[in-house]
Amino acid sequence: MSTTQTLVRDVMSTPLVTISPKATLVEAAARMREENVSALLVPTTELAIVTSTDVLDAVAAERDPAAVTVADVMTESVETVPPDLRLTEAAAMMENFGISHLPVVDDDLVGMVSSTDITAQHT
Repeated sequence: MSTTQTLVRDVMSTPLVTISPKATLVEAAARMREENVSALLVPTTELAIVTSTDVLDAVAAERDPAAVTVADVMTESVETVPPDLRLTEAAAMMENFGISHLPVVDDDLVGMVSSTDITAQHT
């Protein structure tokens, strides 16, 4: 299958890895390391995400990662994509919005696609 015809569903990570908005950044970092992912979905009333960059930014700002919660740094109202979207379109969305992760939503949340997933298709 050529890259232009590859769909999000072909490369997305499943199952989704989640974390509570009440968790600390230490817990979020540990979860990311355990699951070998760089973003976690935060189940709240609106879809939210916390990334390794969010954790690094907080530490770089000298915020205590044991005291700062996921809710303090997460991004809310995130963009999503359907599993049958062409990977090239997902890559364009990431470029346009300046993001590296997109939750994949069908009738429910089904996975996560990252810039790493997309890059792996070009090698």
